[in-house]
Amino acid sequence: MIRMSALFLALTASPAFAAGDKPFFSLANTDFVVTLAFLLFVGILLWFKVPGKVGEMLDARANGIQSELDEARALREEAQALLASYERKQKEVQEQADRIVAAAKEEAANAAETAKDDIRTSVARRLAAAEEQLASAQASAVKEVKDRAVLAAVGAAQDVVAKQMTAAQGNSLIDDAIAQVEAKLH
Repeated sequence: MIRMSALFLALTASPAFAAGDKPFFSLANTDFVVTLAFLLFVGILLWFKVPGKVGEMLDARANGIQSELDEARALREEAQALLASYERKQKEVQEQADRIVAAAKEEAANAAETAKDDIRTSVARRLAAAEEQLASAQASAVKEVKDRAVLAAVGAAQDVVAKQMTAAQGNSLIDDAIAQVEAKLH
């Protein structure tokens, strides 16, 4: 009530008193009517406790905003934890990929080394086979040359023996050869 009186006195000391034509406390004075309507409006607001309700609504809104901020903060922390988890997983996956690549490189190097060894072995076998073929061909050629030399020598000896030997000497040599064969067989 004291507040209303103070408000009323403050409003009555307004410049509307200076309006001189009509008395201020008359319903014909619009300033007085507006002042009364305003005071009545403020009184009704106070009677129905509107400022308290507005304060409660603002407090409820502030609490709602605070809860939303808390929820947003919790979601942000959860998102940061999730991000950290994914970053750890990504790091682990990257390390695993690096290990796989290193193992693959090592395996490829080992396979290349094995392939080189296999190629060396294969080349050595082929060289050995080629040398054997060469030696065989050389031995065959030597044998062929010897056989031809023997045939030539036999042919030359046959010609020489045929020219120098008589029929009686030939028959005697044949008989001696038959006797030697008989002696060796029995």
